[in-house]
Amino acid sequence: MGFAEKRGSYWRGRFKTAPGKHGTVVDAAGAVVKFPTKREAKRAADEAEFAFRRGKWRDPGLGQETFGEYASRWYAAQDLAASTMQSYRRHIEEHLLPDFEDKALGGILRTDVALWEKKEKARYAATSVKTWRAVLHLILADAVDEGLIEANPATTRRGRGKRAGRSRNRGPEKVITDPLGALLIAERAALLSGRDDEFVAVILMAFTGMRWGEVVGLETGFVRPGAVRVEWQLYQLDDGEMVRCPPKDDSYRTIDLPPWLTALLADHIARTKPTPCSCHGKTYVFRGQRAARTGGHHGAKLVDVARRAGTSAGTVSNVLNHPDRVTESTRLRVEKAIADLGFVRGGTIVGHTPHWRRSSFATWLFAPAVSGRYPARGGSRPVPLVGEPWPGIPVRGRNSQGRADACWAPIAKGLTPHGLRHTHRTVMEDLGTEKVLMDDRMGHFDGSVSARYAHVTPGMRQRLRAGLTAQWEAALDARLSMHPSSPVDTLDRLLRARAASREP
Repeated sequence: MGFAEKRGSYWRGRFKTAPGKHGTVVDAAGAVVKFPTKREAKRAADEAEFAFRRGKWRDPGLGQETFGEYASRWYAAQDLAASTMQSYRRHIEEHLLPDFEDKALGGILRTDVALWEKKEKARYAATSVKTWRAVLHLILADAVDEGLIEANPATTRRGRGKRAGRSRNRGPEKVITDPLGALLIAERAALLSGRDDEFVAVILMAFTGMRWGEVVGLETGFVRPGAVRVEWQLYQLDDGEMVRCPPKDDSYRTIDLPPWLTALLADHIARTKPTPCSCHGKTYVFRGQRAARTGGHHGAKLVDVARRAGTSAGTVSNVLNHPDRVTESTRLRVEKAIADLGFVRGGTIVGHTPHWRRSSFATWLFAPAVSGRYPARGGSRPVPLVGEPWPGIPVRGRNSQGRADACWAPIAKGLTPHGLRHTHRTVMEDLGTEKVLMDDRMGHFDGSVSARYAHVTPGMRQRLRAGLTAQWEAALDARLSMHPSSPVDTLDRLLRARAASREP
């Protein structure tokens, strides 16, 4: 039982907490309570010991650690994937510490969390704020488990707030496209980059549902006859480092490829002859863009001139270096293309970066291919084009807008690279693909009892390959009806082969 201890002019209550250890009766602020009589001190000590034995007593000094101090310790103790650690750090530093860093854990109230959430929603999307609140809830939940605070102030209580149902935190509808849209976007991306790599990559994403990191991290050793194996992905950290890590949610899988996509990928590898990268020592199917071309607007490239003039890149090089080796008419045609596109000699002879950067690809290649507009400070601007050959060659360099005579119309404004994954799932739904095969292909896990009794069969795979082939051929036919050729060499060969197959 508790006991009273004489301390000069007052008594304090003491109680046993462990063999040889005793606690002292204190007030809410953690200060020792000074009792005027021994009896009062004894009674308070008995109550404190009883509460301690029932697990309801807690040291008032706990919870005085600041949120910033605890969040730092909490983050250091985590052992998660690099992508998750980066996300947690960004959420904590950019959205939680500005409001809660100097607050004591025990001093964070529900009203503080509600005011913070209201302020954030006035500036950011509700879905983003929901994510940040979830991180705050996780941190404070661990503080509760450690006994630092009694309750989690970030817990959302039922029956409180606006009566908006699930629509309250609903994000915008995801933009998708169709196989023809994916084909046109892939063609434009290749024209913007000046090479066929982006054409193959966009088509691969659209017809397999692979995530961006899985395509960037696809190694040549996992490209197999009629299939690709998803074993790794590359994740870009804030400092630019590309981390090789398992696919999201451990979604290892083998994705069947239709014969035409198998051939497209094989031709790409044979053409580019990939070599091991310096950062991982692995050979990847796709390489990055040229370092000087990250922004997509620093000047025309040799291949752009070749496409404009209707010649090969080697012929353009001969015009620049050995003009006596080409005919007069060819030289004049190439020189006109150089003038039209504003090509600057020597401005593009640089090496390739080992891997794509998400921001540069999405901002300067994919987004302009989708919307027909470059992003820019103070407002976007149309992609300037020379209209011939169709669908146009991007003009770069000084006064590019003045030298242009056309621009692209939008295809699927708002579509993102991840939107191609949504597109592929929608296409499979349209083809009537069985759910078990769709989940297997997308890397999704269905834990229901019903899913345990469903299995993928060769017949399912064959029907899906046939359906995707029909969709691809229909897209090629539609593109062929727009124009019989393309400045993108890979697509041009596909169009010519398709046209030949339709001849009687």
